[in-house]
Amino acid sequence: MEKGSFPDMTALVRLRLDISYDGGEFAGWARQPGQRTVQGVIEDALARVLRLDPAPVLTVAGRTDAGVHARGQVAHVVVPSAAYSAINGTLPRRLAGVLPPDVRVRRIAPAPDSFDARFSALSRRYEYRVCDDPVGVEPLRRRDVLWHPRPLNLDRMNAAAAGLVGEHDFAAYCRRREGATTIRRLLRYEWAREERHIAVATVEADAFCHSMVRALVGALLMVGDGRRDIEWPAKVLAAGVRDSAVNVAPAHGLSLEEIRYPDDDGLARRAQETRRVRTLNATGGNGATTGNGGSGETAGEGADANESSSAGVS
Repeated sequence: MEKGSFPDMTALVRLRLDISYDGGEFAGWARQPGQRTVQGVIEDALARVLRLDPAPVLTVAGRTDAGVHARGQVAHVVVPSAAYSAINGTLPRRLAGVLPPDVRVRRIAPAPDSFDARFSALSRRYEYRVCDDPVGVEPLRRRDVLWHPRPLNLDRMNAAAAGLVGEHDFAAYCRRREGATTIRRLLRYEWAREERHIAVATVEADAFCHSMVRALVGALLMVGDGRRDIEWPAKVLAAGVRDSAVNVAPAHGLSLEEIRYPDDDGLARRAQETRRVRTLNATGGNGATTGNGGSGETAGEGADANESSSAGVS
């Protein structure tokens, strides 16, 4: 056989995975010894289908906490090109045959070498669902909707949320982690009725700190039911320290819905910006930074990109 007729076993391909899962039976995204995690389950499935040992390692956009769901999670993985080519484009279907029913890899496609699921992301969007029906949550929705026994005034909640939008140090709404910044740019925070007694919070930021989304939800629930005034969440933010009065909402009402990325030409530039250390300007306003460093709450709602210092933790 002529030289070059064998497949190049050293060639690699970078794959983007679009993932959804019910977080109720998982101990979060990140692999942990002795724990059932989303990362561990998917990596083991990839190893089985692609016949790889050791299992390939996923890099995720947002490391969600235990109980948090996802419809729009994104990860990337680098695997041998020969292993990927050998299954002839059937990887999503083959994974569906070995994954448990509470996690799905909805799409897999080759990605540019500059694509980094965590650091290339422009923003993460979460939704949190709350039921304020006095008789409780419909039993079929109990796993993804929080019951709040007091009626909620969404006009008050939206007025309070407006005071939190922008770039701030969200230390008052985050669990601090050594060496990680708590500066984030909150792009959107809105409440709307999905049904008569179902209120949905849409929270979007370039990144999140650990527990940030659920702390923001917990604060606004206290405004919506009248226990706190409209100005209180902004006052907590300005204080710059974790406030024990802010209750972190339970995980099961939260879902990671979407990760936005630039076009292929902007991926490397965005990843470089995200890795820079972030600072506020001298006045603490909404603008100046030296970069987006630590871009997530796990870049999601668990931890952030730099610690995962800023990428998306909830």
